Amino acid sequence: MKLTHLINGERVAVDAPLESRNPSNTDEVVATFAAGDAATVDQAVQAARAAQPGWASASPEVRADLLDKVAATIMARAAELGELLAREEGKTRAEGMGEVMRAARIFRYFGGEALRRHGLTLESTRPGLDVATYREAVGVVGLITPWNFPIAIPAWKAAPALAFGNTVVIKPANVTPAVASALADIIQECGAPPGVFNMVLGQGGVGQAIVDHPGIDAISFTGSQGVGAKVGMGAMTRQARVQLEMGGKNPLVVLADADLDKAVAIALDGGFFQTGQRCTASSRVIVEDAIHDRFVEALAERAKGLKVGAALASDTQVGPASSESQFEQNLRYVRLAVEEGGRLASGGADPLKLDTPGYFMAPTLIADTDPDMTINREEVFGPVVSTVRARDYEHALEIANQGEFGLSSGIVTTSHKYARDFRKRIRAGMVMVNLPTAGVDYHVPFGGTRKSSYGAREQGFAAVEFYTTVKTVYSGD
Repeated sequence: MKLTHLINGERVAVDAPLESRNPSNTDEVVATFAAGDAATVDQAVQAARAAQPGWASASPEVRADLLDKVAATIMARAAELGELLAREEGKTRAEGMGEVMRAARIFRYFGGEALRRHGLTLESTRPGLDVATYREAVGVVGLITPWNFPIAIPAWKAAPALAFGNTVVIKPANVTPAVASALADIIQECGAPPGVFNMVLGQGGVGQAIVDHPGIDAISFTGSQGVGAKVGMGAMTRQARVQLEMGGKNPLVVLADADLDKAVAIALDGGFFQTGQRCTASSRVIVEDAIHDRFVEALAERAKGLKVGAALASDTQVGPASSESQFEQNLRYVRLAVEEGGRLASGGADPLKLDTPGYFMAPTLIADTDPDMTINREEVFGPVVSTVRARDYEHALEIANQGEFGLSSGIVTTSHKYARDFRKRIRAGMVMVNLPTAGVDYHVPFGGTRKSSYGAREQGFAAVEFYTTVKTVYSGD
């Protein structure tokens, strides 16, 4: 499969020197793809700028109809898209299908939102005047998206951008270009006018060119803290609007009054499924002392029972890491955790050897860790969970609020008192009560505090804040 850029409604015929590989079988090349540069980005931006006034001034019904058609097409092709996603990113087939259906529903939701963009009318403090506010498109939006949700995250950025009259230049992740390219094809096939949706493939230089381009009015980025900080600085240097989502080190607090089986199931789901490659994963579990040892023993047994295998195998529960670099990072963090005093309760830093060469590792539980250990401060982004012992609820909350991240958080308890208190005092943008920290709805805001997020919230009814600007109009006689 050879992938090229999509600019002004056409595929650009260029060489494709880069490649994505199947992490379940690294002998298989999924796609070769083009290596864009600043000149390629400039072509895409020029096309987007030329198309934007017409797209913004079109009836909102035109935009709604396009997004609804995209949603229907994604749903109709869910099986093939889910398989492609599993081959390229490494999610299991069921997880890939779930992500594809989520992307479809996001487009359907924002098809409705295109018709609900509204302003306000107010009484003026001065007699004889009327005051009204209107929401208008920002302009050309640059999207820089990650590999871990290769169709859902492009959907939750592109759908609101298009719904509210913006045009798009997207740079998808190198690891998963085929999935993003399939989405681009669907958007064009469903009738997007030339220049409304543009895609430039390539390496980090493409993202930098988007950040630096004066024709890009707003930038939405999802990725690491380090890269996000550079994106933010670049955007603010030229006063472009910017939105950053930069991961999490999400705490799951388990109190002594919790149902033990339920708590273990929640931690297992949040920490290990989707190979732990979720920014909302329950990567550190803080357990009250009274049940700590029983919890660790039970979670370790459940983790050992998870079936690791090729993404498309019917019995696989945990697929491979998505890339060699991510795989090596996972193993490095496990080794470091043990060196710093952690105890391996399950898994470890040895790669698994299966029938095909791939990036496989056992779900790993590291017990007896200290809150200040590296494993509890830095995002691993793999099937690696650490546990921390807490004296009581107050101590657990104190530990949960440590660190630089503040994306998602969770508590497992039968106490309404502690659940309410946790909701108020945890320093995180999202709170889960008796649920995994991972797993969110598409019609409500998504985002965190501290260094997890910067700028307006993503998704749901909050998306209009980033993708529109408010104009206030005064009218006299």
